[in-house]
Amino acid sequence: MTYKPPVWPVSVKGVALDGQQRVLLLKNERQEWELPGGRLEVGDEEGGVPADESPEQALEREILEETGWEVKAGPLVPGGTWIYEPIPGRRVLIVTYGCTVLTPDRAPALSHEHKQIGVFSDDEVQELNMPEGYKRSIAAWYGRT
Repeated sequence: MTYKPPVWPVSVKGVALDGQQRVLLLKNERQEWELPGGRLEVGDEEGGVPADESPEQALEREILEETGWEVKAGPLVPGGTWIYEPIPGRRVLIVTYGCTVLTPDRAPALSHEHKQIGVFSDDEVQELNMPEGYKRSIAAWYGRT
């Protein structure tokens, strides 16, 4: 029997603050708020889709696609790497970066990938329906900035 190692989906997420120091969040199909981001693209040379060269580049691309905001990703958020089980039996490794928003006064735009978009103060985040790992990452980034 050949050993087949387990494969973990990895999702890169970003804590991005607007000009009023409010964090950008998206509501998913599970009615949870989450940080913007997603998976790294392996690319498709025949289809003209380039592969992501780094997790930071993937996150910058994902935030632009999901919200219209241009960001510079990095550094990693202390304590922002954690395991999430969005549905029973499906575990995802979340890696969270702090982001510098290059377009802080641009209103974010909702893409087809999410149900709702919003910006929230640090105090408001604690009351939202959101996984604790995201809340910890946001709090850590607020403490750093």
